[in-house]
Amino acid sequence: MNCSSKIVSIVIGSISDKEIMRKASDVLEEFDVGFEVNVLSAHRMPNRTSEFAKNAESRGIEVIIAGAGKAAHLPGVIASYTTIPVIGVPIMTKDLRGIDSLLSMVQMPSGVPVACVAIDNAKNAALLALEILSLKYEDINKKLKKYKASLENPGNLSSG
Repeated sequence: MNCSSKIVSIVIGSISDKEIMRKASDVLEEFDVGFEVNVLSAHRMPNRTSEFAKNAESRGIEVIIAGAGKAAHLPGVIASYTTIPVIGVPIMTKDLRGIDSLLSMVQMPSGVPVACVAIDNAKNAALLALEILSLKYEDINKKLKKYKASLENPGNLSSG
């Protein structure tokens, strides 16, 4: 695989979510997988969001990770315009501690799937993206197997 090819798109619903979503980019960098980062809003930038989703596949994107908080429709809106796998990252909110974000993602209507990880768990979103990509890319598959084996070390048993 060409390490410079951007095959994952990380989409952030608000610039304030950047630190949470950085955990996804850190994992992708660790695995030498090319990615891009976009700030889009399903509510404030609906036209740009739909154009992004409609054109992602033709730009070589193979998995999309979308993080959003509150009325977190971003992953679902993106999924409605593409057949590329979309992984939602619900972002913690002050109002409902991220439950609002989580429910906005997991309660998608039949026919428009969005995979969803735990609240603020962009790291797992990146790992799930890598698992999807590992079906096609042997080098990612090998690195994932090595990573999973490393989890057996008791020193790696942390919540983060």
